[in-house]
Amino acid sequence: MAQIPSLLARSVTNFVDGVAVAIPRLLSGLIFLALAYATVRVVLSLVRTSIDRIYVGDRELVGDLITTLVAVFLWFGVALTFLKVVGMGDIAASLGTAVGFIALGVSYALSEMIEDTVAGVYLLRDPDFNVGYRVEAKGVAGTVAAIELRKTRIDTDDGDRIVMANREIEPRWTHDVPDGEQ
Repeated sequence: MAQIPSLLARSVTNFVDGVAVAIPRLLSGLIFLALAYATVRVVLSLVRTSIDRIYVGDRELVGDLITTLVAVFLWFGVALTFLKVVGMGDIAASLGTAVGFIALGVSYALSEMIEDTVAGVYLLRDPDFNVGYRVEAKGVAGTVAAIELRKTRIDTDDGDRIVMANREIEPRWTHDVPDGEQ
């Protein structure tokens, strides 16, 4: 029975010592988060402004994709750094490694979608491949109706709309240049 007050006193002392150590780390973490928030907002604003100058009109989808990817990487870095600042560096390292392996698996699983997206970016940037142009790709000839990140829609002369994956179009296609245009 005499050990209970001693055990209780040690527990309270350990708790108070733990809180005394945690408070400066939490304050440092909160200050870091405030500075990181402001920095990320400024960086994303600069990225968005730069991207908006490059990708205009129907190309905005590419700009949105790039801005989103930059934001994901920045916020993930902020999260890992925050964990390090508050004294959880081992958890940050483990989390970073785990997310790396998950990203590798996801990228392998989505490799065709990623290939379509990359090909879509190339097609959207190509001045010879635009909506309204006559093209031929993979045996399909017609007028480009829409170019998206993953798919392109082509209206054939028969009135059909063919939807093709960009990875099938980008490697080999031809542009029908009307007479008098070069």
